[in-house]
Amino acid sequence: MTTAQITLAVALSLVFLPLGLGKIAAVPFMRQAAAHLGMSPGLYRVVGALEAAGAVGLLLGPASAPLGVAAGIGLALLMTAAAVVHLRHGDPPVRALPAAVLALTAVAYAGATVAAG
Repeated sequence: MTTAQITLAVALSLVFLPLGLGKIAAVPFMRQAAAHLGMSPGLYRVVGALEAAGAVGLLLGPASAPLGVAAGIGLALLMTAAAVVHLRHGDPPVRALPAAVLALTAVAYAGATVAAG
């Protein structure tokens, strides 16, 4: 595993782990975000669990490349869905941009891990 891969894995994990845990704990900001998107707190907790699991998978990627790739792909799909949900709920594109950037970063991580093979 290269330094770039490890850096991407750690950076993505530092974003997804706290966000996922915040959704699982249903902190007020996350409850407001769920309501804004028309999601139940329970569904938002599921999203948070997927984010936290993805973050852990990325951190375990150096020990198990297939796990890291699966985590990267899963997070990319999750963030693509998040961007679509924001746009469908009438948010301006700038509100979907962080999810889109995270999706592309997760794809870059997964692609680099596969290429390093």
